[in-house]
Amino acid sequence: TDSRYVNPSEVDWYIQQVLDEDGLVQNALEELGLKTLRTNWDNPNIDWRDTKCALFRTTWDYFHRFEEFEEWLNKVNSQTNLFNSKELIYWNLHKGYLFDLEKKGIRIPPSLLIKKHNNNNPPNNLSSYCNKTNWEEFILKPAVSGAARHTYRFKRLDLEQYNDVFNKLILNEDMILQEFQNKIISKGEIALMFMGGEYTHSVLKKAKSGDFRVQDDFGGSVHHYDASDDEIKFARKIVHACSPIPA
Repeated sequence: TDSRYVNPSEVDWYIQQVLDEDGLVQNALEELGLKTLRTNWDNPNIDWRDTKCALFRTTWDYFHRFEEFEEWLNKVNSQTNLFNSKELIYWNLHKGYLFDLEKKGIRIPPSLLIKKHNNNNPPNNLSSYCNKTNWEEFILKPAVSGAARHTYRFKRLDLEQYNDVFNKLILNEDMILQEFQNKIISKGEIALMFMGGEYTHSVLKKAKSGDFRVQDDFGGSVHHYDASDDEIKFARKIVHACSPIPA
């Protein structure tokens, strides 16, 4: 988990949710006779060689400390067994995986990957990338991110006001530019869960009125959802396009 959620001095509704969900997993494992320890990934007092395996749950600070997390991931991979493999975890941390899936025939939202600036890749302004498309409404976000960090929604007429934030971000990290999907507002975001390559259940995440971010950090809500056969078939195709298939 994240160090903020190990022994919090104050517990709000969000932290309680993290504690409850991690607790359900921990209790289920212990009912199977396994000895478990819940700790933060960057705990300096843990020797991961003393564990048989490590399960990633709520490491929600990795996108703020990506270089440090990357270094730790490479180290811990040689000390214990990971659910899932280091290669699969690392691939999934960067939203460039969308383009890998697209090459395998998976339909993704219309998207552009914009690599961070370096001497061989001089930055263009945001307008130049938007003008490569015929989209009228956009989403801009980091390729490594979570909890809607630096996620912006804007229309073509308003894009100039986002040039400054884009120019700052692109100096340090890759960015993704996407066509905004209106179904996020009208329907919500469906999350389908698979365990061992097989569908188990799904939820519908909805943004609060007036917002587009479905994360509960911003007032989003989670609802029961019965996925259709076509949705499950599509999700299964995605999962089986991963190599290896996620555990």
